[in-house]
Amino acid sequence: MFRYSFIVGCLFLLLAFRLSVWAQSPEFELKCEQVTSGEKHHFFGYIGQCQTIPWNESGRYILGLEIDAIDRMPEPDEAATVIVVDTHRNNEILRVESTHAWNPQQGTMFYWNPSATETQFFFNDRDVESGKVFTVLYDLEKRERVREYRYEDAPIGNGGVAADGTAFLALNYGRLARLRFVTGYPGTLDWSEDDPAPDNDGIFVVDIESGEKRLLVSYRQLAEQLEEHHIDMENADFFINHTLWNRSADRVYFFARSGWNGQGNPRINTPFSIRADGSDLTLHPMHIGGHPEWAEDGLLIGRRGEDQVLYDVDEMKVVGRLGTPEIFPNPEGDISLSPNGDWFVNGYKQGGKNYYVAYRRSDGVFARSEGLDKGAYSGDIRIDPAPRWNRTSDAILVPGIAENGTRQMFMIRVVASENAADSSLLFLCRSALRPVHSFWGSGAMSINYLISLRIANPTLRLFAAILDRIVLLPITPADS
Repeated sequence: MFRYSFIVGCLFLLLAFRLSVWAQSPEFELKCEQVTSGEKHHFFGYIGQCQTIPWNESGRYILGLEIDAIDRMPEPDEAATVIVVDTHRNNEILRVESTHAWNPQQGTMFYWNPSATETQFFFNDRDVESGKVFTVLYDLEKRERVREYRYEDAPIGNGGVAADGTAFLALNYGRLARLRFVTGYPGTLDWSEDDPAPDNDGIFVVDIESGEKRLLVSYRQLAEQLEEHHIDMENADFFINHTLWNRSADRVYFFARSGWNGQGNPRINTPFSIRADGSDLTLHPMHIGGHPEWAEDGLLIGRRGEDQVLYDVDEMKVVGRLGTPEIFPNPEGDISLSPNGDWFVNGYKQGGKNYYVAYRRSDGVFARSEGLDKGAYSGDIRIDPAPRWNRTSDAILVPGIAENGTRQMFMIRVVASENAADSSLLFLCRSALRPVHSFWGSGAMSINYLISLRIANPTLRLFAAILDRIVLLPITPADS
């Protein structure tokens, strides 16, 4: 009898160990590969447009910039080369254009045209002589600029393309260069410099088809709302950052800011939202971090304390959370939601590296990447995590320092874990054992009862404890 109990106990011990391993193994993992290489630096840039996707529709081409130096901001006459990486030809770099409107953080505000995502993309440029910024629509098939959006009275550049392809938000990048250097383009004309809160400058909406522009909200309107909320406006010289369309292209969230240039202006960092028709301008007293991301409907993903939260712009309150502080050690990190809305990625810095957590919203399963070297660069030339999803929601493009010291583009793929197939077996085994556990825990045969009876056979007591361990492992939808 003892020999039989011992054998059964050992078998269950092995089963429990294996099931524990299965339970702790994620269904997927993150694998990193370098995309670009060479002696020059290559990067994509900004995450601050809703569904910023570096890949074209088929996934063959990846947009990027090629530059000579990353240890300083660009000179006004220094151009960056616009490139596409051909993933069907061993990541061959095709040099197709150039731009004088770029910086190491934002790049040049690339965005594939939603109405022609296979061949057309937007980027910003600047006339070197006049300093006037404008937006370019480029056609890769024709290898030419098919349109330039130039406005002599108010030179503006793309600040965010609507996901439906009808319009783009536009900003005075000269004002940004003056008031927050890292988000502007050196040498750009600031045509509203003399007014700290002008009524003819702010966020513009440009109709992509007609080219007509209209002022969505002015700096003066923002100043008036801030004054109504008793925010100190004396000597406040305003600029706007992070103009974010939502996914249905009917609402915009952004930050009105002041005091970033170190010249003693009052520090203001206030979020607003407004509808695309200019109505419902709303100041949001709750700040949810500097790099929020739109989820579905009127929800934003951001940070509150140590939590990654869901914020409702209509109710103006936190209505949910993603993961835990253990999963997302820095909810203020750069974040991005996949096109299908199920995958969320948070990129954060730790030591000299950038790390990424991919989190599946449907079941809470997550995986963490290896660290990517971000170099010793800081301030205006720092290398932020800036993750951007592809169109099939199974890979992100990120920056990093290659072995030769150059800044390059890397891809992190979401791939099935070697143990992914075991998750179904785990679920079946635990489901089969649950009725036994229900009987065990329903009355006289509970483990605590066995222990209280001081059962002499230690193997039987071990078997009972193992059964508790197997069946009480938390089942998540990932297992089902």
